[in-house]
Amino acid sequence: MTEKVIELNGISLLDFLGVQNKNIKEISKSFPASKLISRGNEIHLKGPEDEVRQMNELLETLIGHYNRFGKLSPDIVKNYLQNDTEQISNLIKDDSILVHGNRGLMIKAKTANQKKLVEASLKHDIVFAVGPAGTGKTYTAVALAVKALKEKRVKKIIITRPAVEAGENLGFLPGDLKEKIDPYLMPIYDALNDMLQSDKLGGYVEKNVVEIAPLAYMRGRTLNNAFIILDEAQNTTPMQLKMFLTRMGPNSKIVVTGDVTQVDLPRNQKSGLQDAIHKLNNISGIKFIELDGRDVVRHPLVVKILDAYEKADK
Repeated sequence: MTEKVIELNGISLLDFLGVQNKNIKEISKSFPASKLISRGNEIHLKGPEDEVRQMNELLETLIGHYNRFGKLSPDIVKNYLQNDTEQISNLIKDDSILVHGNRGLMIKAKTANQKKLVEASLKHDIVFAVGPAGTGKTYTAVALAVKALKEKRVKKIIITRPAVEAGENLGFLPGDLKEKIDPYLMPIYDALNDMLQSDKLGGYVEKNVVEIAPLAYMRGRTLNNAFIILDEAQNTTPMQLKMFLTRMGPNSKIVVTGDVTQVDLPRNQKSGLQDAIHKLNNISGIKFIELDGRDVVRHPLVVKILDAYEKADK
């Protein structure tokens, strides 16, 4: 008899094992001479050497499937047991899905301009996504970054924001610059928590695979093999945005998001985003995508609020 222990690190046990362990029960049915027992975050295998080897290989494959697609079901397990690759493809195929997130959440571009943003990111190394709040700029950019990381097209994700006060005084907040700006980065953390298991996200942050930092931390660096997002770019100065864009190294992608109607810089300071729209619009390899009220995916009232402010500004 052979024994083997498989650890399920950074994996939702309910999602992987299934409700009432239905997923692993499918495996047990196919290997009647062996025992498969779940204990905490471990799966214990015991049985004839050949069966234990086959179960181990199957479970490693299922772990890989789960890490890529974020879900597992008894039907998917059955198809892997039967080696039915065509049926597996039919079950998971949806070209519009960017990331299979937590709790069965399927994250995809929902509007025409969000789809343009996705397509632009595939074809261009630098993309600017410009539009009002609620249009999914940042969320879509984070999904693209997570997708690139999961598919091993990049080795890390870097997400940054300028440390500009939005009507509040950063100086009176406790801690260093990163601790002061972390509350302003909550939309980024919220998006990442939708797309990655908390244990896995924590591990990525600890190992700097996912780096979330103020823009000032980018100075002097060369960012290789990374998917880099600059959020709230309307609050950069032209020199800051130039500094950021020139950090780009080999095999990297950049998405810059911002809203030119919500500039929090001093009145006499030109926005780096507005400056970039003027200077970089005709450079090959750089694409600008404009989002508008039709792309708002929040509460329907948000669209009406944006329209009212736009009319008043005009």
